Amino acid sequence: MRVLFISAEMAPFAKTGGLGDVVGSLPRALRDKGIDVRVLMPLYGPVKSLFHDQLDYAFWHPFHRRSGTADVYIHVTEQDGVPVYFLESWPFFGAGGYVYTDVNWDRERFVFFSQAVMSTIRELGQGAHGDPWFPDVLHVHDWHTALVPFLLHESRFSPGWEDVASVLTIHNMAYQGWEAGGYLWMGGVPGRHHPDLVYQEKTDNLLGIGIAYAHKLNTVSPRHATELHYPRFGEGLEGLIWVRDPDFVGILNGIDMQRLDPATDPHIAHPYDVTNFRTERVKNKLALQVELSLEQNAGAPLIGIVSRMVEQKGMDFTVPGLRRVLAETNAQLVVLGTGDPAIEQHMRTIEWDFGWKARVIVGYSGPLAQRIYAGADLMLVPSRYEPCGLTQLVAMRYGALPVVRETGGLADTVVNYDNGAADEGTGFVFQWEESGAVYGTLRWAINTYHQRRAVFERMQQRSMRIDWSWDRPTGQYISLYDSALQRGRRGLVNLTSLGKVP
Repeated sequence: MRVLFISAEMAPFAKTGGLGDVVGSLPRALRDKGIDVRVLMPLYGPVKSLFHDQLDYAFWHPFHRRSGTADVYIHVTEQDGVPVYFLESWPFFGAGGYVYTDVNWDRERFVFFSQAVMSTIRELGQGAHGDPWFPDVLHVHDWHTALVPFLLHESRFSPGWEDVASVLTIHNMAYQGWEAGGYLWMGGVPGRHHPDLVYQEKTDNLLGIGIAYAHKLNTVSPRHATELHYPRFGEGLEGLIWVRDPDFVGILNGIDMQRLDPATDPHIAHPYDVTNFRTERVKNKLALQVELSLEQNAGAPLIGIVSRMVEQKGMDFTVPGLRRVLAETNAQLVVLGTGDPAIEQHMRTIEWDFGWKARVIVGYSGPLAQRIYAGADLMLVPSRYEPCGLTQLVAMRYGALPVVRETGGLADTVVNYDNGAADEGTGFVFQWEESGAVYGTLRWAINTYHQRRAVFERMQQRSMRIDWSWDRPTGQYISLYDSALQRGRRGLVNLTSLGKVP
């Protein structure tokens, strides 16, 4: 089976969140299962400058659209055995200093990208880069590439395209590519007349178009798949999710267990594993305290946060709870992330007021994140919604017990401490989106750390032994591809009328 991932992000080239992590690791896991996976993504200015020595020019082709003919240049590299194609075309991709820019420009860029993807696939199928290669499945991700299933639908009667299937993965429903109609018209994209799009007035919503036209859909955890059926998380597209329910599943993300391994991680000072973490792991806490000029204190519980500082991640209501915890306990705090300037400023004030026990680093550093996972005792993830979340998975892999809100993938992956002998539990869970819940749950975790250390370590040991690899999810994705191919060969049938949705 030949599968082409089409994505706006792929780690390590371009990553702003979980999308980049998933596309950076899932293709390799699928190739290990015998699936011929390749990735096609935009060539952003930073990628062109930072990775120029790894990129080989592959081929050029003209792409004709309503506004004129664009020169499309394709570059190629290999990442962990996965062929990766980069699409460059002025003025959309190849220059600039950011992955994402102004929302209007981004909508125009990604409409163009989706169209140019189709022409690039055709060129690959004709042998433009070595032996002809043509995908069986187009696996698209989020709103940036959600137009592709519609373009495939429009091409279904053209030779070669009739048996190609599409799969859309929704990583974050909050971003949809709204009101893209003008950019679709400028690109010469045909009208979207799917009855459910017309009924919902979503014919100009890029993510809605993908939901309507993709052969199969998934999101990145079973709990979040349920949540997306309702207005709280469906963000106005829950009606489309209801009618696509038979074709929609939740598949929990995995992580790269080889790269994210505290026994071999080159970024941490003292390697450890599940057999010796009780004596060796604390050395990483002490090293992190020295690195960040905090008091060296092995007995002080260290709370870590590695997160985007935005409301989605619950950072706004977290700050007051953190301040109370720091004022009333001997806990220390390390925060790494960037996002909303107002929330960044609130986080900075924590360091200003508790400078002897708190450090806030506005920005992102992968190696520092690894050291925080290895040195923190608790990892706080208080998200309002979390489709899957990778922070809590990495934290458990490294023995930092997660403190999470019960939502999405956090609820699917973190088992709440039983407040006893820890016959159950891999972390501490709360429900309410309020500072009091953050405060109370952190106090519970800190008291457990101080007063029931053997119980705390039992949960650490359990967490570190869990297999969060891609082994199981890859099997689920392969089944999803098979079912998409079967549906594609039958043709896209009309969806059930929304009038029948409960």
